[in-house]
Amino acid sequence: MNTATKLRPLTHEELNETLAAVRIPACPAIVTEVMREAQRDEPSIRALTRILASDVGMSAMAVKLANSPMFGSTAPVRSVQQAVNRLGIRNILSVVIAVALRNSDTSLPAELMESFWSRASALALAAGVLARKHVGISPESAYTYALFQDAAVPVLMANFPDYAALYAAATDRGAPFIEEEQAYFRCDHAIAGWLLARNWGLPATIAAAIRYHHDPELYILPEQELPSSALALIAVTLIAEHVIAEFTQDAHAVGGKPFEDAKIFLGTSETDLDEFRDIIASALS
Repeated sequence: MNTATKLRPLTHEELNETLAAVRIPACPAIVTEVMREAQRDEPSIRALTRILASDVGMSAMAVKLANSPMFGSTAPVRSVQQAVNRLGIRNILSVVIAVALRNSDTSLPAELMESFWSRASALALAAGVLARKHVGISPESAYTYALFQDAAVPVLMANFPDYAALYAAATDRGAPFIEEEQAYFRCDHAIAGWLLARNWGLPATIAAAIRYHHDPELYILPEQELPSSALALIAVTLIAEHVIAEFTQDAHAVGGKPFEDAKIFLGTSETDLDEFRDIIASALS
């Protein structure tokens, strides 16, 4: 199947075909509650703290993120209240949605899912840190996008019995998986992720970045299709993936044209990359 053609805007028939093949998880009540509170003119920090504190996973993730290099070398956070004060509304939403996604299907292989979410968390942190070095790229948005760019992978695992084995094999050899997804399942994690992002209320820019992050023509797509702000999220995450792979010998290493295109788009020099390596080495430790 031609990937470039497949990744053009979905027709009504293609969208219905994907929706018929894939069950997109409903947005959990706790996510809806946080979004409702976050959209108030004056969100209640007390209410958000109560929501995070009601879940051990959310509490732990909030404190860990608040103490990460994304927020500099400030005094350590030791409570959910302190974490909420430091993170801000958008990062709190990321924490809640991330934990909700992890908990959305407990039938999947635990070891595979632990590896999947650990990698996603490390990539999100790296993208958020690197975004701080680029004027105009929100670290919060970069973190959220990198965390959720492949979030539909577990969704597709839950929908298709053969998906986990194919995904694991592709991961082991470091091969792009999207063409195999399309050939075997007639949909892919970029499309399913876009639907998931829309269904769960993620910002339109992040949803667009998820939708097109494997498109071979993403740098020449029209602005109304892929806004430059969304393209920047994809590019900074590609560079983060490349740098992380250097430290972890990750089979997901991004190289060749995708990496070079990301560097050109962001204006990233070799000196910048060396600085990024130092930052990521510190963050991963």
